[in-house]
Amino acid sequence: MSKKIIIKIVFLFTILLMTGCQKDDYAFGDINAPTNIQITAEIVGKTSAEPYGDGSGVVKLIATGDDVISYKYVFSDGTSENSPSGHFDKRFTKTGVNKYIVTAIAYGKGGIATNATIEVEVLSNFSDPEAVNFLTGGSSKKWYWSASEPGHLGVGQNDGDATKNYYANYYQAGAFEKGSSPVSSCLYENVLTFSLDGEQLKYELNNGGSTFFNAAFASVAGGSSPDDACLTYNAGGVKNVSLSPSESVVTKNPNHATQTRGTMLNFSDGGFMGYYIGQSSYEILSITANRMVVRAVMGGNPALAWYHIFTTTKPTQVTDIDYTNLVWSDEFNTDGAPDSAKWGYNLGTGDNGWGNNEKQNYTNAATNVIVQGGNLKITAKKESSGGAAYSSARLVSENKFEFKYGKVEVRAKLPIGAGTWPAIWMLGQNYATNPWPACGEIDIMEHVGNNQNVILGTLHYPGRSGGNADTGSKTIANVSTEFHVYKAVWSPASIKIYADDTLIHSVANNASLPFNSDFFLILNVAMGGNLGGNIDPAFTQSSMEIDYVRVYQ
Repeated sequence: MSKKIIIKIVFLFTILLMTGCQKDDYAFGDINAPTNIQITAEIVGKTSAEPYGDGSGVVKLIATGDDVISYKYVFSDGTSENSPSGHFDKRFTKTGVNKYIVTAIAYGKGGIATNATIEVEVLSNFSDPEAVNFLTGGSSKKWYWSASEPGHLGVGQNDGDATKNYYANYYQAGAFEKGSSPVSSCLYENVLTFSLDGEQLKYELNNGGSTFFNAAFASVAGGSSPDDACLTYNAGGVKNVSLSPSESVVTKNPNHATQTRGTMLNFSDGGFMGYYIGQSSYEILSITANRMVVRAVMGGNPALAWYHIFTTTKPTQVTDIDYTNLVWSDEFNTDGAPDSAKWGYNLGTGDNGWGNNEKQNYTNAATNVIVQGGNLKITAKKESSGGAAYSSARLVSENKFEFKYGKVEVRAKLPIGAGTWPAIWMLGQNYATNPWPACGEIDIMEHVGNNQNVILGTLHYPGRSGGNADTGSKTIANVSTEFHVYKAVWSPASIKIYADDTLIHSVANNASLPFNSDFFLILNVAMGGNLGGNIDPAFTQSSMEIDYVRVYQ
């Protein structure tokens, strides 16, 4: 092709490109900033005798302007509210006559904004100092879900039926019900703190970064779920709280005085009380110094009202389930090769030394793995084997025994020598389709001969793998000369790792972690590698001896 033709084609392409760009520039049409922004404020109940209103604190606001698509109000009491139409009824709650600055932000095409400001002076005679004192204890107080109490989470109807509209008549959660499943267990990790900053009531929800979402609002967390579930979501820090009188259907009931306190908690900036239902206002039905019941109409579904019960006592359910039913074991009482019905082998040198630069070749030879004298013996030896300078063995229960949750006990005596790296561990059975670390890894015991008698208990999962693993360690005497029981207690709520009765490491389990599906057991002795380190040149051989492996559920 000649240069002339090429130049013509490039020139033509440039013209087309410029034409396309010019068209895109006018996609919004003329972009003009909103103008002529006006705010009118009507103080409810204002008369010549009552110039600051009827004491409700309500001001009816209307914002208008030219070239406006939507409005947002920002108030000097620390709250804000989106108002697409510009119409909003704001209730100011600070007791007495107070002045407030009201700013209306008007948004036009392309997000260009203009604002206008007015000052309003209004009377609010609603206050509930007793409720504030109960909430804060006079300074700061922590609240928790009353998880042991039936009905601590419930839902009911929201209509004029005075016989049913004040309690959770549709559903009431049983004691600790939401802790029995990893998809909901994050709820009981909530810590709700109410505090006073001068006269301002403050609130902060610490939810550990995982929020229990009503399925209808899963998209708020950037996900989707057919059922309520714990999803990664930050609660957003400290919020301002204002109080106002309730106007719910319950307040219209003949017996409302015994059914509701009639006080609303209104949280700024999307604050919520642990369970996400698209609502930031909650009616206090009852409150004492250590127990609170609230009611909230579900956002987007006014037919439903949710009920929450909180207490100042942290939930005390024993999360370490006492697993006592023996479901699988190997006592190693028959001499010879390990029981093939219970154990298989990983053979060879693996990819990059099993992903860790390990220096051994795994075999199933009797010189490396044998049951003898009531014990399983896995022996690492210095010898040429499969292209490696050392031989050893790695047993797995994969495809023979896999399980979810339980107590694992392994009584073992560990090898000795710099460079030895014995391990008793578990791997998520779905590792082929959910590659490590997404499949999860539970290391019940790891020992490094270069750091004699220090036992490691470790979890690997996304964000916490390799050198950033979630780990703990303790010094346990005589691990290479005496038998010790290495144990993991694995439940939907936690994973705890022990050497004898010494807690090595503990991690709270939840739906965001990969420890809620089947795992299988692995027993091995590696040599060197990323954790094993330098191998003693004088090393010849050493064994991990295992008396038994027992799994309880």
